[in-house]
Amino acid sequence: MCSIERLFAPSNDIENSVRSSTPIIRLTSPTEAHMSTITLGQVHSFQRPAAPTVAPAVRLTRRGKAVVLAFAILAIGVLAIVLGPSSTATDLPGTPQETTTVQVLPGHTLWQIAAEANPDGDIRATVDDIIELNSLPNASALQMGSEIAVPVYDK
Repeated sequence: MCSIERLFAPSNDIENSVRSSTPIIRLTSPTEAHMSTITLGQVHSFQRPAAPTVAPAVRLTRRGKAVVLAFAILAIGVLAIVLGPSSTATDLPGTPQETTTVQVLPGHTLWQIAAEANPDGDIRATVDDIIELNSLPNASALQMGSEIAVPVYDK
């Protein structure tokens, strides 16, 4: 856009101006204008209608891909914990296991007691069953003279 500048001629520049009060009009660019500018008429700007924009495809950086993968693994882990199988307690009684009582004699070990209770079965599993049934901390917690419950196995 150009502007019109009104400059007054100095009094000694007689050849460019008849009098010192006669203005000299010069057309200048906006960057050259040092005085106030006058705009003739209204300025209308034409705007094109906005073209429909298509969202750009999402491009992830290596760090972004790692973050998305970490969140996906975390979400799967949380769902597995929340929705996974779990044991539940109910108000209904379970079927009690048939047991017999055995008194621990001097020199008896839990392994010997388990072998007598389940001679044809896995003795390690029988030892674990006896420990769990009697709430023993380990196999060496067996005390002489105490009575322990031993599961009855079919022979």
